[in-house]
Amino acid sequence: MRAPALRRWARPLIGAALLTALAWWYPLESITDAFASLDGPTITAALTIGLATTVLCAARWVLVARGVGLRLPWGRAVGDYYRAVLLNAVLPSGILGDVHRALGHGRYAGDLPRGVRAVILERAAGQVVLAAAGATLLFTLPAALLGPGLFTVAASLALPALVGAVMCLRRVPALTATIADVRAGLFTTGTGPGVLLLSVAALAGHVTLFLVAAHAAGVTAPALSLLPLAIAALLAMSVPANIGGWGPREAVTALTFGAAGLGSATGLTVSVLYGLLALVAALPGVLVLLWRLLPVERVQVPGEGPGQERQQVTPLVRRGARR
Repeated sequence: MRAPALRRWARPLIGAALLTALAWWYPLESITDAFASLDGPTITAALTIGLATTVLCAARWVLVARGVGLRLPWGRAVGDYYRAVLLNAVLPSGILGDVHRALGHGRYAGDLPRGVRAVILERAAGQVVLAAAGATLLFTLPAALLGPGLFTVAASLALPALVGAVMCLRRVPALTATIADVRAGLFTTGTGPGVLLLSVAALAGHVTLFLVAAHAAGVTAPALSLLPLAIAALLAMSVPANIGGWGPREAVTALTFGAAGLGSATGLTVSVLYGLLALVAALPGVLVLLWRLLPVERVQVPGEGPGQERQQVTPLVRRGARR
C-alpha cells in the first residue's frame, strides 16, 4: 500500500481505535446515558444553535470568497455549508464535507483553485480564533475555576492546538504563491473585522452547544469553569485522526473532565452527547442534499462568464409533460 493511501486509512483507524479503547475502559452507561439525555428541548436547542452557527459560518465564507473576487450568493452559501457540516459529521476525517464545498464552489465560480483557497482561508480563520480563545482562557481564568488538574487541562489544550497548527503550516507553501488572496480574503478593512466578528460569534455558538450537552448530561459546574473544557473538545475535533469528528474529542474530554474533578466518565458522556447534538444540528443538510438531487437545467445568462450559469429547477410534472 502506498504511503498516501496508508495515511488516508490510518487517520480514521486511529479515531476508531480511540473510540474502541474508551468503550472498553469506561462502563457502557457512560455512552447510553448520552442517548438517554436526548429530549425535545435539547434537540430544539441543538437545531436552533446549529442554524445560528451555520448562518454565521456561511456569512464568513461569503466575506472571504467575495474578498478574493469570487461570486457566492448568500442562499447558496448557507445551503452548501449545511451540506458540508452534515458530510463532515458522517464521513471519516471530518473534512470531506469542506472538500466537497470547496470543489463545488470553485466549479460554480469558474475558478477552482481560488474556490479551494477561499474555503481553506475561511476554515483557517475559525481555527485561529479557536486557538486564540483557548490560550486566552488558559492564561486569564483563575486556577480555582479550572480545578486541581490545571496542568493536565493545559496539556490537553496544547496538544490539539499544536496538531492543528502543524496542519495549517503544511498548507503555507501552497498559500505563499497566492498571498494577495490571503490579504484580500482576511486582512483588508472590508473583510478582516467581519471575519473576526463572525468567527467569534460562531465559536460562541459551538461552545453554547457544548454547555447544553453538559447541562443535559447532569453537569452542575458553573459555565465559566466549563469554558476551557469546551474549547479543548473543539480543538480536539481539529485533529484529522477521527471519524466524523469522533475519537480525539471523546478522549480529550474524558481527560479534561477528570483533571477538573468532574469525572472522566462524565466527560465521555458529555462528549458523546455533544456529538449527537452536533449531528442533530446538521440534519437540515439532508434537505439540501435532497434538493440538490432534483433535476436542474443550467441556463447560460448573457453577460455571465463560464461557470456562472444560473440553475433553474424544473418541476418534475412539467418536465415529464414535455416528454
